[in-house]
Amino acid sequence: MSQKPYDYLIVGAGFFGSICAHELQKRGKKVLVIEKRNHIGGNCYTENRDGINIHYYGAHIFHTSNKTVWDWINQFAEFNHFTNRVVANYKGKLFALPFNMWTFHQLWGVITPDEVKKKIEEQGSYIQNPQNLEEQAIHLVGKDVYETLIKGYTAKQWMKDPKELPKEIIKRLPVRYTFDTNYFNDPYQGIPKGGYTQIFEKLLEGIEVQLGVDFLASKTEWLDKADKVIYTGPIDAYFNYEFGPLEYKSVTLDLQKKDTDNFQGNAVVNYTEQEIPYTRIIEHKHFEFGTTDSTWISYEYPTPYEAQKTEPYYPVNDATNNALFQKYKEKAAEFPNVIFGGRLAEYKYYDMHQIIERALDFLANH
Repeated sequence: MSQKPYDYLIVGAGFFGSICAHELQKRGKKVLVIEKRNHIGGNCYTENRDGINIHYYGAHIFHTSNKTVWDWINQFAEFNHFTNRVVANYKGKLFALPFNMWTFHQLWGVITPDEVKKKIEEQGSYIQNPQNLEEQAIHLVGKDVYETLIKGYTAKQWMKDPKELPKEIIKRLPVRYTFDTNYFNDPYQGIPKGGYTQIFEKLLEGIEVQLGVDFLASKTEWLDKADKVIYTGPIDAYFNYEFGPLEYKSVTLDLQKKDTDNFQGNAVVNYTEQEIPYTRIIEHKHFEFGTTDSTWISYEYPTPYEAQKTEPYYPVNDATNNALFQKYKEKAAEFPNVIFGGRLAEYKYYDMHQIIERALDFLANH
């Protein structure tokens, strides 16, 4: 039996694949990374245009409470002090997100937490047993907050009436009775100075990487090249949709250059009214406090997902899709030399810090 040329074939150059490649090479393993796109970095890929690092697949703000993960990623980049403070625009009126005392003051003119609690009680207490997302939201934050900041945005995101969506989607809504506008509660937060792509360049330094390669188009041929395979693509695609396609939420990003030094004054502005087709505008320069004469923005549009045609972004982890994923997971267990890891292969939404933790935990046990 002839020896295979590689110890590991890694399919996908996002965080999970790149971390595995980096750590396995350090152990002396011969690794080949192949990537369908023409760049490394997965959805974290940033591209510099006119001195601005563009978050090509949407806003990526690094945040974590895990000091081990924070220390690990700081080996590969220096992070700035960016704090995510989202602004919501509803019919030309601006509100602070997540829901906090500024939001409630902007909406109701209230000043104290007790006034807020009383207002929410007045508007939401009549719903005792919520049956859908709309009722759950009104129960948690009142009718005004729901109508202004949740209803239209949710309908756009899910492309469904909130009355048709399960209440479990928003079991909890972050409500702060303080004037803290920091979107995240994590103590470690920031953006890498110079963008994210540098992190992947350092992770993959000295490792053979082939870009623009469609693994699934020649799967058998690629499987013969290594003793083990780490696959980070969609698990349903790996098995040629044998049980049917898994469902995702998808988005389309319309990237535009603007000949102004400051388009909206904030990195992220959400548009919560249903009549505006995009969910948010991202102004990339604000992630790194840019001072360029021009700016780049991305309009983010929800897009119906179609397997093999649109990008799979967010798994729709409802009962139907989770049951379907379980079938694929059981099928995957029949192939012990293929490791399925990452957001698409595990059909699970991971923030960046979570996928780093997942990859490091995986490596610690392999």
